[in-house]
Amino acid sequence: MRYDMKKLIVLLLALTMVFAVAACGSGTGKSTASGDPEEIIVFAAASMTETLNQLKESYEKTHNVKITYNFDSSGTLKTQIQEGAACDIFISAGQKQINQLDITADNAVNTDGLDFIASDTRINLLENKVVLVTSANNPADIQSFDDLAAKLASGSVLMAMGNSDVPVGQYTQKILNYYKLDETALANAGKITYSTNVKEVTTQVSEGSVDCGIVYCTDAFSAGLTVVDSAARDMCGQVIYPAALLKNSQHSEAAQAFLDYLTGDEAMAVFHAVGFSPAA
Repeated sequence: MRYDMKKLIVLLLALTMVFAVAACGSGTGKSTASGDPEEIIVFAAASMTETLNQLKESYEKTHNVKITYNFDSSGTLKTQIQEGAACDIFISAGQKQINQLDITADNAVNTDGLDFIASDTRINLLENKVVLVTSANNPADIQSFDDLAAKLASGSVLMAMGNSDVPVGQYTQKILNYYKLDETALANAGKITYSTNVKEVTTQVSEGSVDCGIVYCTDAFSAGLTVVDSAARDMCGQVIYPAALLKNSQHSEAAQAFLDYLTGDEAMAVFHAVGFSPAA
């Protein structure tokens, strides 16, 4: 009888340990049952590379999670999500790319009726500015957007811009339309070069392969480029970075916790240091 009691006590202790381990493996940002950190996959616009990498380092020190980033143009990221890539959070440099994945968005934008975004988690995270930058020493002596428009019209400068599926390229197209410049004619005349994301535009300007480029304020800061002018809202609209969880996220609690962190004071201080501001 005493031997059976000892076996019962050992069994109860073993069960207690099993439940304790299982409890540690659940919840937001806690270890999995194997003891490994929970992984969050974040798709983010290339213009957020530096800030998000800095915040990842800080967040992982205080949370038992592993953050994996995929940085690219918002258009490329949208396509990857649509094709089934694993993703927990999508942060776009424009509303269009998230709208195209959000079933609650206007069907004039979400033309395929795609339903990937957890709409109730969607927020406007940040605001950026579109700026005009020049290569070292500004050999073309470009002083402003007005000056750029005149020099593009005369064919005396070469400008880099993002492709039409890239938010920074779409903002640039609005600026060209504002000045009533024919983008196709300028491209055919060899006065515009195109890039697949904003980082490629900054590289072209940094290397001096073009006279100027149109990028985000934050990328100009990160690349150490000289800003000669900032686009007014009536030229290209407001530059908002929306963010949301994906409906098929396998780590929604941990992902939501990280998204909440990005809206807090610590993260906003990092964003503000490079030129972002909270979305109004």
